[in-house]
Amino acid sequence: MSNNNLKFFKKETLLKTLVNNSFKAIDDGYYELKKSDFNFENHANIDLKRNLMNCNHVPLITELKFASPSRGNLLDTKNIDLDTIVREMEKSHACGISILTQPFLFNGSIEFILKSRKKTRLPILMKDIIVSEIQIKTAKKIGADCILLIKTIFDKNMTEGSLEKFSEYAKKIGLQVIVETHFQEEFEEILKLNKNSDLICDIIGINNRNLDTLKIDLDTTKKILSNCNKNKNLILSESGIKSKDDIMYLKDCGADAFLIGSSLMENISSLGQEIDKLYFTY
Repeated sequence: MSNNNLKFFKKETLLKTLVNNSFKAIDDGYYELKKSDFNFENHANIDLKRNLMNCNHVPLITELKFASPSRGNLLDTKNIDLDTIVREMEKSHACGISILTQPFLFNGSIEFILKSRKKTRLPILMKDIIVSEIQIKTAKKIGADCILLIKTIFDKNMTEGSLEKFSEYAKKIGLQVIVETHFQEEFEEILKLNKNSDLICDIIGINNRNLDTLKIDLDTTKKILSNCNKNKNLILSESGIKSKDDIMYLKDCGADAFLIGSSLMENISSLGQEIDKLYFTY
């Protein structure tokens, strides 16, 4: 079902490929669940934002990531010990767990959230390329607490609705929202939208990865935050974080919390120790 041997994307940009894959998954019925497949519709939201804000150490969201367009396969999904991974993340005091659910290129599965929800009281972020309310509804059904919306996709009119509409729907059914930005202009627009009493998102993400070239530059977070007043918004820096030094650098740039995935998955046998290496005293 997946193809991770990607060095180029033919005539399509990566972003367009990712969006097309989401629509294909929707058309294939991937997000359609039978009542017997889930029992979390009445799941009370576990507050990811509060966990990050009240954390007394480095506020981390640790990501369960199986493959990526840039790195190929990271984990063998058939042989992973999901219980142990989730338990190690919780024991290492992660503030939340991000789980990839996109089946194409990322080898994700909604089953991983369903199984993890039964094993942890940490908030779970459903990480996907969300283009439809169908995906948001499924996130609630499988026990997720938060979703991520990529602003670029909405700005390019690649989705079935507006960013505002999707965010409103997610909040209505009890989900928190991270809006991911990549450029200063996007970040500034979200700042304006979040000035209202009814915030469009709970957390603003800055992704250090360029979605067209796949190149990572931690200075993306620095450049954006040095030119913008984040006000009271909680800022999550994403992608390319590998070490305590990276986190200290991003914190000095103004980031409040950090999402880390690939580097942890590469050392899955010592996951707890790898997470512990990232902590330092504020």
